[in-house]
Amino acid sequence: MPYSLSLPILFEFDSDRLTPAASKLLDDLADVLKRNPSDRFIIEGHTDAVGADDYNKDLSERRARAVVEYLATRHSIDRARLESVGLGRSKLVVPNQPADPRNRRVQILNVGT
Repeated sequence: MPYSLSLPILFEFDSDRLTPAASKLLDDLADVLKRNPSDRFIIEGHTDAVGADDYNKDLSERRARAVVEYLATRHSIDRARLESVGLGRSKLVVPNQPADPRNRRVQILNVGT
């Protein structure tokens, strides 16, 4: 069963650019990924509930790809270990506050070897 890594990889409103804080967390995560070279991960992009569904789906996919790109180019993590998926606003972390910035995030699921 996959388990989620709860890292606050958050994004600004309407952005798929990594913040300096998110980059630092990904740098730390890369060290863990390197120590577990056979594990694979699903990188889930998410948005808040502001905006159209199609737009949010695309934005969440771009957020997930930004994380994959960073780990692959900056830390030489094999892209075959990282699957990106965009879920839009379908899984709000703060459902009673749909515009909350904490909903604009990427979650990382370890799916094992």
